[in-house]
Amino acid sequence: MPIFKSSERIRAAYADPPYINQARLRYDCPEVDHKALIERLETYDPWALSLSSPSLQQVLPLCPDGVRVGAWVKPWCAFRPNVNPAYAWEPVLFKLSRQRTRQQLTIRDWHSANMTMRRGLCGVKPDTFCGWLFEMLNLQPGDEFFDLFEGSGAVTRAFRRWLTAVPAKPLEER
Repeated sequence: MPIFKSSERIRAAYADPPYINQARLRYDCPEVDHKALIERLETYDPWALSLSSPSLQQVLPLCPDGVRVGAWVKPWCAFRPNVNPAYAWEPVLFKLSRQRTRQQLTIRDWHSANMTMRRGLCGVKPDTFCGWLFEMLNLQPGDEFFDLFEGSGAVTRAFRRWLTAVPAKPLEER
């Protein structure tokens, strides 16, 4: 895996596809080919992929070496009848490319944020999740970010807002 210096621009991608066996039911679209999706993600520098916890066992073996599993933990989530225990976390597979400096805060491989049900589409990620994602991928101004399953556009909008809040200094000087 190439390690990028903080001054080098990177191309990052995030994929939040319909979860396995949910595409037709929730979005009236064909199932996602996760093998092809991971091959596509590998054309980017860092990347992240959200999954449902039941699909982790299917998707993780498709990933190259160096991929890690993070978690979005949901203190508040939707409880469904006859689903016990509740699905209260989502795996986030990620592959990094820019090493964090000693001056940067250490990022946890998990994030705790309530799910939202007020944003129009099933599965829309909250802004705090998006900020955690951008920090975890170690993005900085000048980097390119691609939301491969734009859906509501919430992640792309959060990236634009996040860019305005990030100091414009190189990472070594933060």
